[in-house]
Amino acid sequence: MDSYRFLSSYYDRFTEDVGYSQWADFFEQIFAQAGLSPHLILDLACGTGSLSAELACRGFEMIGVDASEEMLMQAMDHTIDLEPRPIFLNQRMEDLDLYGTVDACVCCLDSINYITDISTLREAFRRVELFLEPGGIFIFDVNTKHKFDSMHGECYVREDEDVFCVWQADFNGDLCHYDFDIFVRSGEQWSRYQEEHVEKYYSLSCLKEMLDEIGFTQIEVYPELQIATLDQEALDRENRVFISARKRK
Repeated sequence: MDSYRFLSSYYDRFTEDVGYSQWADFFEQIFAQAGLSPHLILDLACGTGSLSAELACRGFEMIGVDASEEMLMQAMDHTIDLEPRPIFLNQRMEDLDLYGTVDACVCCLDSINYITDISTLREAFRRVELFLEPGGIFIFDVNTKHKFDSMHGECYVREDEDVFCVWQADFNGDLCHYDFDIFVRSGEQWSRYQEEHVEKYYSLSCLKEMLDEIGFTQIEVYPELQIATLDQEALDRENRVFISARKRK
């Protein structure tokens, strides 16, 4: 089944706790720390465009790319009143093909974990490097093994008056499977939809080595939404970590 084929219509309802303004603050702190003033930013795997909209409101020109047509439809609706409006493209990360280069690329909410083949991830990183300006920055987050371990076997529920969504996480080896059941009410009737999502755990050493091989430099790792330096033991206790990398000048 296609990820987000049905869930896209309800994604924003079930992620109201995501602080996109805090994410944008964090990225701006990294830009400032790196001495960068990006003009054009790529939001890779942009989903419903919430982060694209937040950054656009802060004066950045945005390009949003996502593999899901359904998510992009939500993004178009989400940004209809913005000027200039972000450009949205329907592309997979490993097939990224822009008309020119961008000053920065962000990829959020464990989208990297959704690439479950390492050669495909390497190609996605290579495409990002190709379309970055020299000296441009790539920032992304990943779920940690600590988070996947804590989710294993757990059941989660999100609901409002006309939608009920339940899913269970199964982490086995380096893959985490999420089986979603979505119940949608129309009048007196409920319809049931199902989706399966799969994420892959990548170690920091694997990601850093891959970025280095592709040609990125100044690779930094941060705890979740914090400009701070932690040792490996402390990073291993985080649920989410961020990585930034620069394209060579």
